[in-house]
Amino acid sequence: MPVLFVPHGSPMFALEPGAAGAAMVEVAQQLARPRAVVIVSPHWDTVEPVVGVGSRFSTVHDFYGFDPRLYEIQYPATGCPEAAHEVVSAIRAAGFSVSTDAARGLDHGAWVPLRQIFPDADVPIIPLSMQAQRGPAHAYRIGQALSALIAQSFMVIGSGNITHNLRDWQVARRTGDGPPSYVREFSDWIYDTIRVGRIDELLDYRSVSPIATRAHPSEEHLLPLFTVLGAAGPAAQAQAFYRGMSETVLAMDGYVFKTGTTSSDETPYRPRRL
Repeated sequence: MPVLFVPHGSPMFALEPGAAGAAMVEVAQQLARPRAVVIVSPHWDTVEPVVGVGSRFSTVHDFYGFDPRLYEIQYPATGCPEAAHEVVSAIRAAGFSVSTDAARGLDHGAWVPLRQIFPDADVPIIPLSMQAQRGPAHAYRIGQALSALIAQSFMVIGSGNITHNLRDWQVARRTGDGPPSYVREFSDWIYDTIRVGRIDELLDYRSVSPIATRAHPSEEHLLPLFTVLGAAGPAAQAQAFYRGMSETVLAMDGYVFKTGTTSSDETPYRPRRL
């Protein structure tokens, strides 16, 4: 079962998926049906890992000031408590404290991309919180704890953005300026580094890349990428299925991680780029 890192952009991505959404749909059509999907969103941040064990999940509209049509969207996701407790066991077996939540719904970092990948909401969903204050290495280890589930037909999806600077996003909306150079530069650095498997550099990205803190003043929107890297394992090949920008400053790059020996140049997921 492949592992995915997908963009969720601004909430408007739900109404205007554009080329990034089309690429996600195309990838989804090539995927085997998973037993359940574990999804990590930057909008569920807790001190310790928490697993959503509900049977049904409400659609949480955790944003304000956007198109009124967004607040009418419902994504009728169902869960699988039995599978969710397997996720709990896997995380606990790796030495982490972990708790459960049967009431919390899906925030827009989860339901927006899931609508593109599973539009019929016909696959059980297991939301997993992240711990932004504990950084990339912790996120990576959580992913490693999930890796054994891949062989049991669980799919792991990390939702975020390769660049995410809200201040620059607000400035761009006000001024209409074009994308700052760091957006493309950081996207290219992630792409080049991830393709050759330099995991140590990725985990230390804030020291290695001189533009990292501009791309991510706070790092919660990049941390799901590290969870995905850990879940995919060191033998996985990273394949970009889309590279492009939205809202001027949001790099919407998406990746599929597959085990095996297929090189990135031979991947069936040809990255689209705007």
